[in-house]
Amino acid sequence: MILFLAARPVTAPPVRPAPRRRPRFRPLAPYRRIFAAPGARAFTAANLLARLPMGMFSVSAVLMIAGSRRSYALAGAVTATGLAATALAGPWTARLVDRHGQSRVAVPATAVAVLGSLSLLLCVHLRAPDWTLFASYAATATTPNTGGMSRARWAHLFRDDPAARHTANSFEQAADELCFMLGPVLATLLCTTLFPEAGTAVAAALLLTGVLLFAGRRDTEPPVAARPAGTRDEQRAAAPLRLPGLPPLLLTFLATGAIFGSLEVVTLAYADDHGIRSAAGGMLALQAAGSGAAGLLYGLLRPAGRLGGRFLTCVGAMTVLMLLPLAAAATGSAPALAAALLAAGMATAPTMVTGMGLVQARTPADRLNEGMTLAVTALLGGIAAGSAAGGFAVDHLAAPAAAYGVPAAAAALALTLAWSGRRSW
Repeated sequence: MILFLAARPVTAPPVRPAPRRRPRFRPLAPYRRIFAAPGARAFTAANLLARLPMGMFSVSAVLMIAGSRRSYALAGAVTATGLAATALAGPWTARLVDRHGQSRVAVPATAVAVLGSLSLLLCVHLRAPDWTLFASYAATATTPNTGGMSRARWAHLFRDDPAARHTANSFEQAADELCFMLGPVLATLLCTTLFPEAGTAVAAALLLTGVLLFAGRRDTEPPVAARPAGTRDEQRAAAPLRLPGLPPLLLTFLATGAIFGSLEVVTLAYADDHGIRSAAGGMLALQAAGSGAAGLLYGLLRPAGRLGGRFLTCVGAMTVLMLLPLAAAATGSAPALAAALLAAGMATAPTMVTGMGLVQARTPADRLNEGMTLAVTALLGGIAAGSAAGGFAVDHLAAPAAAYGVPAAAAALALTLAWSGRRSW
């Protein structure tokens, strides 16, 4: 019996597995990761300071000129001239940035633009002839594309990390929406509570300060790429405007800009027609807020599939959502329209993020700023055309609500153009 007991194997007690720790839920981890890069927070803060005036200048100019000359037509013509000059000068400024570096070009270009703004301020204050207003505001066209330069820095920092670039581009688009949402509000507050020239003066000071701080961060500035060897014809063929796939993309940006321009004018007219003119700014801010929030959320997602396919999907979603303001305006309910504008804005940022990603993918590194500035130029041209089309529709249709068909039609055109260029992406 003793031998039997001794021969029995001794079994160890069962070992219970250690409880698994649940992974921490870190929804903002992608953003923390990109801002952990050395110098990222500093150049981003400086760029936001420089970018805020982009939403202030036109509103400040309109309020300043209309208040002094009693003519909204003159104010609109002056700002339209500045927009056209920016469309012409912007790509050339960006090309110089690509060739000589951000710090060497951005500072003098900004100085010229600030002098143009101050000249406009003085000409309005001193009641100079009308032609001086056009000349002064046209000089502001040398303002560098601050958003494009910031995106170029992200592209350089995360050149081997597509997921991080996607998050950074999403943040940049949300920053654009924030600046264009707060800029007009700040400009209106300054011009109406202080004096008519205050908006332009503060915007010029913010622009110069922000660009100086941004250019001073040389540690994150992309190096100037060596120019490719070849004949002048070969170099011209490598220009972004001639690259395969980029022209249909720029045309899609043009149609997208028409959505923004027409939506703004039609919403202002709708609010005025319903006796709620003071609420128009808040309704437009909801559209920008929806876009900004969607942009931040989009940056948390892991991009899947081909970039061109994602862009086509985003444009399709934007086209569908742009039908919501048309349907809501037909009900005559301002709260319904506000909710529809909030929802419609949610497809804007993902479309712009993916589109800018396509521009970066299709453009050589030594022409990146030029390529992104061409995209911005297309947007500005579309905004101008959309504003004119929206105003024409408001004046010639029976009710302003029907004019919401213009942004819906522009969205359908953008989808058609994106579909036509899908094979080259």
